[in-house]
Amino acid sequence: MQVGLQALLSDAHLDATQAQSQRQLSLSIGAIASDFQDATLPLNLCLVLDHSGSMAGQPLRTVKEAAIQLVDQLREGDRLSVIAFDHKAKVIVPNQDVTDKAHIKAQIDRLEAAGGTCIDDGIKLGLQELANSPGKRAAQVFMLTDGENEHGDNGRCLEIAAVAAEHGVTLNSLGFGENWNQDVLEKIADAANGSLAYIETPNQALTEFERLLQRAQSVGLTNAQLLLQLSPGSRLADLKPLAQVAPETIELPVVKEGDFYGVRLGDLLTEAPRIILANLYIDQLPPGHQAIAQAQVRYDDPATGRTRLISEAIPITVDVQENYQPAPNPVVQQSILALAKYRQTQLAEDKLKAGDRQGAATLLQTAAKTAIQLGDTNAATVLQQNATQLQGGQDLSEGDRKRTRIAAKTMIQP
Repeated sequence: MQVGLQALLSDAHLDATQAQSQRQLSLSIGAIASDFQDATLPLNLCLVLDHSGSMAGQPLRTVKEAAIQLVDQLREGDRLSVIAFDHKAKVIVPNQDVTDKAHIKAQIDRLEAAGGTCIDDGIKLGLQELANSPGKRAAQVFMLTDGENEHGDNGRCLEIAAVAAEHGVTLNSLGFGENWNQDVLEKIADAANGSLAYIETPNQALTEFERLLQRAQSVGLTNAQLLLQLSPGSRLADLKPLAQVAPETIELPVVKEGDFYGVRLGDLLTEAPRIILANLYIDQLPPGHQAIAQAQVRYDDPATGRTRLISEAIPITVDVQENYQPAPNPVVQQSILALAKYRQTQLAEDKLKAGDRQGAATLLQTAAKTAIQLGDTNAATVLQQNATQLQGGQDLSEGDRKRTRIAAKTMIQP
């Protein structure tokens, strides 16, 4: 398995007469299987399921059905564990090979609703079960909840998510219904390089489980970090210099590592690359072909047991012209629009929290127009509908707010 790394600039031409230029650098990073390797890794999957009292009835029945159908889709070589949590967590299915699927499904089916909600205990116990798996697998957690972390500590959740990321575990958050804390679940997923899912109605549970499973089954490399080295005269923007814009949009923290800027990416997928967007400032350069940076990726290859491998360095160059001819790149422009949609929506949420309903509506309209430019018509519909509600003096429901967050982070599928 190898790293696929491609770099594009928003405009690879620079004006030799400009004292400083700004460019966006798009990096596409994925896993590429060689001819003699399997395209994906077996899974070490842990389901962490809320079975608190609020899940009673149809919600828990639906989640159990979705989890049982997911078990049927696991492959030979995969391992599974299941944690159930209310105000405390317990192991329902210890980490094991998925050879006796009937027994595993029977254990899941026995779950009953009771108690409160302690998300951090559920995640922590899930990580402990994942650690019991031998062999070379992609470690994933699917954590589902329908409520606030009333018996837990949200700060502890984020600390545990950070530990998960450090150990190469991807943590995906699934919010069921309208009463979960979208800020906390999003931060958990972002901290552990995972995905946030919104299960608005019970019949969407299977769809979201299947989406996350398909993503997990396309993991080729793990524990990846982007290493970006800038040439003299090039620098990252001071505020929010790097973000991921696909498969979902996430603001990325940057750590200086010697001459490199390091960014944690997590898993690399064979089906869809991660697209990273960096905001660069470049000082005036002499005419000609000039290097402004180089990029490479550090990663683990569980299939071979090798860790901290380094990909080939990709040089990033510009053509500095005395007679500047702009050469905007339409592919990078799409990434710029995806990030703009996310940030415009975030600003709208901030306005709404501050009580500025009209300001929020204006920003949501702007985000809707950006989504249309992207070709993301479903997100545009969600954002415009919410803007119209606010302009009409109506408040947004919890469901409206959650749909807005998903529309901001992803391309909504029809």
